[in-house]
Amino acid sequence: MALLLLPLHGIGGRGDLPVPLWLAVYSAVAAVAVSFFALAAFWSKPRFELTTGTPLRRLRQVVDARPTRWLLKAAGLAALALLLGASWFGSSSPGLNPAPTWLYVWIWVGIIPLSLLFGPVWRLANPLRTLAGLVPRTSYRLLPDGIAYWPAVAGLFGFLWLELVYPEGSQPLVVATFVTGYALVNVAAGIIYGPRWFAVGDSFEVYAEVLAKLSPLGRDHQRHLVLRNPLAGLATVPQEPGMVGLLCLLLGSTAFDGISRWSAWSSLTGELGPAAHVPVYTLGLLAAVALVTALFLLAARSTGSARIRPGALGRAGLPGAFVHSLVPIAIGYAVAHYFSFAMFQGQEGLLLATDPFGRGWDLFGVGNARIDYAFLGTGLIAAVQIGAIVLGHVLGVVSAHDRATHLFRRRQLRRAQYPMLAAMVAFTAGGIALVTAS
Repeated sequence: MALLLLPLHGIGGRGDLPVPLWLAVYSAVAAVAVSFFALAAFWSKPRFELTTGTPLRRLRQVVDARPTRWLLKAAGLAALALLLGASWFGSSSPGLNPAPTWLYVWIWVGIIPLSLLFGPVWRLANPLRTLAGLVPRTSYRLLPDGIAYWPAVAGLFGFLWLELVYPEGSQPLVVATFVTGYALVNVAAGIIYGPRWFAVGDSFEVYAEVLAKLSPLGRDHQRHLVLRNPLAGLATVPQEPGMVGLLCLLLGSTAFDGISRWSAWSSLTGELGPAAHVPVYTLGLLAAVALVTALFLLAARSTGSARIRPGALGRAGLPGAFVHSLVPIAIGYAVAHYFSFAMFQGQEGLLLATDPFGRGWDLFGVGNARIDYAFLGTGLIAAVQIGAIVLGHVLGVVSAHDRATHLFRRRQLRRAQYPMLAAMVAFTAGGIALVTAS
């Protein structure tokens, strides 16, 4: 990462693993393959396509109540104001200013558990949506045809480039400039195009909404709050070309994050000057995203050799039909790469929050408290990393198989899924290698 307050997240090298790397890879690949063949033998009809969930009427009354909504909006605005205030007016040192940690850990990483536990809550607290709504409008422009989440993909690439490529990305002034520019662009677009803009153009809201599809809490077609099977919610991921681009970008950027921590990469790029660092790392990021995208598109389109049920595909074709299976994989990769980093660096953000503007304050009475690096052992970190990747891929296999039962006739079902299984196996092995190799 660009944040240089701590060594990069991850467990370090192969020596930290409680089992040999080859055994971890073989076991994970076997788990994915066994899951696939078990599903092919005993699961022949779709189970998630039409599931709606159990209405939560009392909880909905609380969640949708005006005081609750205003409280969430106020919390979102306060968080944005504090982030901007600390980044613009706080210490210029990344080690003394909490803003970089708040952006790269509390917000970017925190979106994952927040969305998985509480469902689509981000849009209720999104301060940019709130600010745009303060400007009275009687009508809005229509979104351009074919926009399909591509603005969110572009914004997400900008953020990931700042995080993974730009060497000064942890500087408070850089954080301040990015957050301010991002906010201005999205608020302006929200004023012009209305609330619909944030559902397709605000990268953080779109990302949170995609993650929330795997939450047991969700909304049905009437926007009622329901308790559902998380995989049924996952089946509602929009089948749009931009959604394929978004998830392939997430997977590819995480892959590049792992590659950039390899000793082989460091030895090749360690002597680069500032002028060469950015283009080389940018090309590396683009190459990783392109490789993941090509592998997924090839696997998805190779299933077309089997006859598809009429009218079963959406606008994005076969890649769109299976794109929802990448969501748990992306979450597994994110947990594997960010877990230890979030546990340690998140403490730093909490300690720095007691003096967000570098004025010598001690608002919460933490005194000389320091980060506790001993509460997580390397064995536990490795287990979480490998477990997250394997579980993510198993859930991906399950969701892809369920969609395949909807698309293909039973006699074609297993043969049609072999290309996607091959891609899942490659993602599994590569993901474990990336988080464990040094």
